[in-house]
Amino acid sequence: MKRLYKSQRWPNDKWRWIIPILLIALFLTTLIWLPWQAQRMEANERQEQLIADTLWVEQAIQFQIDRNDEMLRQIGADMMNIGLKPDAILLRFRNLLQNNHEISRLVLLDQHNAVVTSSHDTAFNSSNILIPDDIKSAQAELDNKTRCFAPRQETKSQKYNYAISCQIPLKKENHYFGSIIITYHANGILEELVPWWFAQENQISLLDNDDKVIATRAAGGPGKNVYTHNRNLELPGVTLALRTNSNKSEPKLLSNLLVVMVILLSMGLIWSLVALWRDINRRLAAEGALRQQVIFRTAMENSLITGLRARDMHGRMTYVNPAFCKMVGYPAEQIIGRLPPMPYWAPEVVEEYQQRFSKLLAGSVPQDGFETIYQHASGERIPVLIYESPLIDESGKQTGWMSSILDISELKRAQELTRQQEAKLHSSARLATMGEIASMLAHELNQPLAAISSYTTGAMNLLEAGDTDKALLLSAMEKVKTQAQRAGQIIRSVHEFVKKREPTRELVDINVLIKNALPLVELQAQAAHISLQWLPLPGTPQVLADQVLIEQVLLNLTRNAIEAMEDTPPEHRNLRIQASLDNDGDIVVEVIDRGHGIPASVADRLFSPFFSTKTTGMGMGLNICRTAIEFHGGKLTHRDNPVGGSIFRFILPAVQEENNPADLPTVASQKE
Repeated sequence: MKRLYKSQRWPNDKWRWIIPILLIALFLTTLIWLPWQAQRMEANERQEQLIADTLWVEQAIQFQIDRNDEMLRQIGADMMNIGLKPDAILLRFRNLLQNNHEISRLVLLDQHNAVVTSSHDTAFNSSNILIPDDIKSAQAELDNKTRCFAPRQETKSQKYNYAISCQIPLKKENHYFGSIIITYHANGILEELVPWWFAQENQISLLDNDDKVIATRAAGGPGKNVYTHNRNLELPGVTLALRTNSNKSEPKLLSNLLVVMVILLSMGLIWSLVALWRDINRRLAAEGALRQQVIFRTAMENSLITGLRARDMHGRMTYVNPAFCKMVGYPAEQIIGRLPPMPYWAPEVVEEYQQRFSKLLAGSVPQDGFETIYQHASGERIPVLIYESPLIDESGKQTGWMSSILDISELKRAQELTRQQEAKLHSSARLATMGEIASMLAHELNQPLAAISSYTTGAMNLLEAGDTDKALLLSAMEKVKTQAQRAGQIIRSVHEFVKKREPTRELVDINVLIKNALPLVELQAQAAHISLQWLPLPGTPQVLADQVLIEQVLLNLTRNAIEAMEDTPPEHRNLRIQASLDNDGDIVVEVIDRGHGIPASVADRLFSPFFSTKTTGMGMGLNICRTAIEFHGGKLTHRDNPVGGSIFRFILPAVQEENNPADLPTVASQKE
């Protein structure tokens, strides 16, 4: 019975011990295998990193060599296209050498391989680069590709002092102009083009086709031949090898692996728990802050008067704020989720909406916004200003567009009111000007009317006396006609000037425009005993201008000039109007007087509204003049006259003949 008991208990005891032993063995095996595997993985990673770094260095060297080739080809292109002189080429060669220390020499050869210029003062000929004479020119003329030649040892007394020369042919339209020879130091390529951090960790060498080392760099010490990699450096006509030999040794296993692993696992578990607790607290805090931000953003959007809307990449409406709903008169549930056309699109601009929507889907978004019209649910038209911007998610991908819409109805009404007020102001200014010259106008009209009366009386006397001399009568009638036309011209000038109308810009000859305004200027000048001189400029280009506005500017400027010469001696009372062209071909008109001039204390405020140096002036004349000139895209300025007085000068953009619209009205066509 005792043996039977033992035989029945042994299988249970055996499995109870075997399983823990197997688990411990598995754990120990895992502890041993993991460091070994980590060592292998680290070794593989080092080898892969070395390969990747070597590839990067090879590409960096290749990129710099290609970049040098491009810069030299550009110098050659400048020589062939614009005739760059040897001195200028030599200056560029030296600048290139100064910025690229891997280059040892640059030489320009002509089509006969004769030296044109060299970056060094020492004698140089084409045989120094070891190019076979029978193919130097022939091969260069055959194609336009850069060719490099096998490395050569320049100074045998120095180890690894090798140079690599490349020939860059210069061709244009199958004509061979010569070539540029660029020579690299083999050591310079490694010293200048290999990063310092890579040289600190690896020994880098350049090898020729025979695996002969022509240059090496080992800033961090020689390589240990544990991690090595060879990479071909492909140059046109020559293949070099770039060998890297890491100075790192194989990774070693840690001592006391079991203790270290247990400690690390325990610390990792504690750190994980702490990090998990901190992460939970941060998430809770972030969720609370996010709720606060959502509440704040919602309150802010609800308080805005600017309409906001969001659309996805297909144009489907995904969000609108209350201000937008109020603007268009539709609730959010009737807009969100809809695709164009939208219910707030005005029928008369549907085509414009479709075009803008197509451009939006194509990614063409105007940066400065655009104006359009929306239709309220009640049918009212609302002018709006819209700004579009892309919606970007957290990964940087565009998910749609966000639009901000401004109702500019009040702005439009204010602009229209301002325009009407300016028009009234211009009209009032013209009437005020005419009020000042009304008495002079009456005096001026008396002269032609008195002349007409005299000539008609003389003609009647001739007829009563029976004298029927036809030539004498025709002469009298011609003089009557001339005086009548003069009076009519004065009346028409006044009528056109004071007539209330909308500004109309038309093509006009500035000489004709000033000539039409001269009768009114002469009235003021004669009353003040001032001599008027008008210097036209024949053949000037036309300007696109409102004739009445420019005449008003001339009358205001000449009236100011005449008033400024009240105290000027009679022999100096000269008023001159002249036209000219500036350097840009635009029209320049100058009003020059010999008056008291403009003090420096008031020059800065001269064009300010309601500023005047006259006791009876309103201070709006010069401000109106500047507004009228700026309306035409021009500029009004003033300066002192060197001989005394002032010069007021305004510039009007000229319209070139090739840009003149054929159907644009001109002054001549308007008069006809």
